[in-house]
Amino acid sequence: MFTRRTVLGGLAALSLFTMPAIAAELPDLGGKTVVVVTENAYPPLQFIDPKTGKQIGWEYDAVDEIAKRLNFKVEYLNTSWDAMIQSVSDHQYDMGMTGITIRDDRKEKVDFSDPYMRSEQFMLVRGDETRFDGAKSFAENPDLLFGAQPGTTPFYTAVYEVLDGDEANPRIKLFETFGATVQALKAGDVDAVLTDGTAGKGYVDSSDGGLKLVGGPLGSEDFGFIFPKGSDLVAPVNAAIASMKEDGTMDALNKKWFLDYKMGE
Repeated sequence: MFTRRTVLGGLAALSLFTMPAIAAELPDLGGKTVVVVTENAYPPLQFIDPKTGKQIGWEYDAVDEIAKRLNFKVEYLNTSWDAMIQSVSDHQYDMGMTGITIRDDRKEKVDFSDPYMRSEQFMLVRGDETRFDGAKSFAENPDLLFGAQPGTTPFYTAVYEVLDGDEANPRIKLFETFGATVQALKAGDVDAVLTDGTAGKGYVDSSDGGLKLVGGPLGSEDFGFIFPKGSDLVAPVNAAIASMKEDGTMDALNKKWFLDYKMGE
């Protein structure tokens, strides 16, 4: 998962759903239905709007736009993170989206789209935290705890980039969703959560001083949509992603969700 430096340079002053000339060259999928699965637990990529109860986020907007450009209908379904990759691999769904890092081990089970976002991991902590100021000082204090979802990029980064490489290290407390890790952090049950920088900034900005980011970035990662092996959706989706990067739609999405949107407002 949701954590991540997003390229925000060159924000385009055009409508999010402007259809460029290149769109005419994109494949036409004939109005077929594509079943897309997500977790709704990694804002601002995908989550439940607390005010309306609706599913919203960067990935919803991106996939809706891809569907328009390729002429297909989207049916969104939900599953947990730990079932996500296997269920797509088993052809239960046509496509998956939930801030999934492109990794070689995952490519053995599913096909990935081209990257739609690059991000970096940062440490999200409580606003009054003074015991550590980055990965090194965190690792040196055995009383400090991470919160993480098992099997996610933040989990592996905590294990291998910050701690000792032991995936059973008791300093990592496991939770079912990213949102639960943040709630545990706020409650004082853990001392840090790894998150992508853009999502982390959103939490910080809406926390009224209750949260902050510390230390430098802990590596970069590319996110991609996932598909069953051999899916004929990969090439069309890649073409749509390329067109959205070219015409500024990706920049507009980044501005909307990582700069303008304020979580909790």
